[in-house]
Amino acid sequence: METPPSAPPRPFNREALSLAEELTALGKQFEGRPAALGEVFDALGARASALLVVVCALPFSTPISIPGLSTPFGFVILLLASRYFVGLPPWLPVRLRRVRLPADFFAKLIAASSRLVGWLERRLRLRWVALTDAEWKLRLHTGVVILSALLLMLPLPPLPPLTNTLPALAAVVLTFSVLKRDGLGVLAGYGVFLFTVGYFIFWGEVVIQVFNKVYSMLAG
Repeated sequence: METPPSAPPRPFNREALSLAEELTALGKQFEGRPAALGEVFDALGARASALLVVVCALPFSTPISIPGLSTPFGFVILLLASRYFVGLPPWLPVRLRRVRLPADFFAKLIAASSRLVGWLERRLRLRWVALTDAEWKLRLHTGVVILSALLLMLPLPPLPPLTNTLPALAAVVLTFSVLKRDGLGVLAGYGVFLFTVGYFIFWGEVVIQVFNKVYSMLAG
């Protein structure tokens, strides 16, 4: 029987599910109605912290148009990753729990992210465990997710392109690689993050140069 809209979401057995199955299960659970972020958080169960980071980052690493959400979604990623970094349990404040996702959010997310998610799941596996075999190492990797979230939160204009895509992709690859305990995937996530930092520095220098030229022209 379909769960009525007023009923709280029921957690499912998440340990046996792949990321694609996680997203599909969420899509079915919240099909046809908006979902509060707190409901999604509760439905994700024991792995809510990491999985919600992926859910919040995926839209910006895929061609989904959700203007105005990079800052609040980036803040959710920042909050969850920061709490894990300092050893606190996952938690969202009431204001964030009330943020509502559109009724078709998960349908669009599944459609847009299926290739990326499938590509990652086919390649990530348990390997190079020396990079993921200790809690302090996982927290170090989470620190890079925190930095990626800060970049995602920046209120930047649509140009230059990829200013949301690259930090979101770094967060997805790193978080998913940590979930899979794939050390090679973690290194790939670091590579995406370093490229992202270089990309931001490049465009920052371009903006500074343009500003200096305009200033020189106006100053005469």
